[in-house]
Amino acid sequence: MINITIPTPDVTIDKQVAPQLSNIYGFTDFHLISRDKGGIFMFYNGKGELLFVGKARKLRPRIKKHFEDTVSPIKMFRDEVTRIDVCLVEDPVHREIYETYIINELKSKYNVDKVLFR
Repeated sequence: MINITIPTPDVTIDKQVAPQLSNIYGFTDFHLISRDKGGIFMFYNGKGELLFVGKARKLRPRIKKHFEDTVSPIKMFRDEVTRIDVCLVEDPVHREIYETYIINELKSKYNVDKVLFR
């Protein structure tokens, strides 16, 4: 049996209530997320429930795209996101394994692909 543990987030950014700086849906700290490194990201709501898990070769542009894109799976639920956790994972195979594991272990709300539970 393979034992997988969910990695500890390297960066966590929280939504600001009344941001005075330039923001995207209340998030002002995108600069803390690596632009050139790969990994996985998790979107949470105010109750701490996991909404969405994703992976990317370049984290910051991919996460921002979820808040700007018209085809994002969370486009109707962007206002629900209050926290973003980011874990740096360089190996693409490890990213895939972690993403699938987290989606199914924590029962992510808006991931429809890769769901093994129903």
